[in-house]
Amino acid sequence: MNDRCLLFFIKSPEKGKVKSRLAAVIGDDSAVNLYKNLATKMLSTIKKGTFPFAVCFYPKKADKAIKDWLGSDYRYIPQRGADLGERMKNSFVEAFKMGSERVVLVGSDIPDLSLEVIEEAFFSLKEEDAVIGPAYDGGYYLIGFKEKTFSPQVFEGLAWSTATVFAETMKVLKQFDQRVHTLKLLRDIDTIEDLKHLGTGTSLNLPSDK
Repeated sequence: MNDRCLLFFIKSPEKGKVKSRLAAVIGDDSAVNLYKNLATKMLSTIKKGTFPFAVCFYPKKADKAIKDWLGSDYRYIPQRGADLGERMKNSFVEAFKMGSERVVLVGSDIPDLSLEVIEEAFFSLKEEDAVIGPAYDGGYYLIGFKEKTFSPQVFEGLAWSTATVFAETMKVLKQFDQRVHTLKLLRDIDTIEDLKHLGTGTSLNLPSDK
């Protein structure tokens, strides 16, 4: 029995609900198209892994729209909670209740996230208490725990989508004497500057910036 589980956090690709900072520059339609291409590229990477995974979607009433988009072949779990932190915490709790011993959560807008990085995250949890992947914007693109060392406090009281999320999370982990494996720095795509770092972006069919 596989003791691992990856949680793939995803939003329903609706206008005005995804990539709002980019939408202000490239338009709502292009922002939705960008998000959908980023997410499907990541999903194609995740599918190549040997670990079970679940698509954790938001909002919870968007199950039909998500399945119409991605298909019904995956395990879908609605995100539950008042904010991002609570939704992540609850998803970890649910995965552990289902029998997983090592759980890793990733977002849906990290085009450079490779299978090797995901496997490194899972492998690190054999020895370490937690794993985290820092993002260029000061947040993180991946976080993981094993059941025995899960620290839900890292999801409480943070100002999400700010440049201090990674630092504040590390501070909490240290307060609880967690041994943390830190992955390499990667970029999630939230701003036009992030988009420019993708170069031509032909594999994603990305819109050109205005």
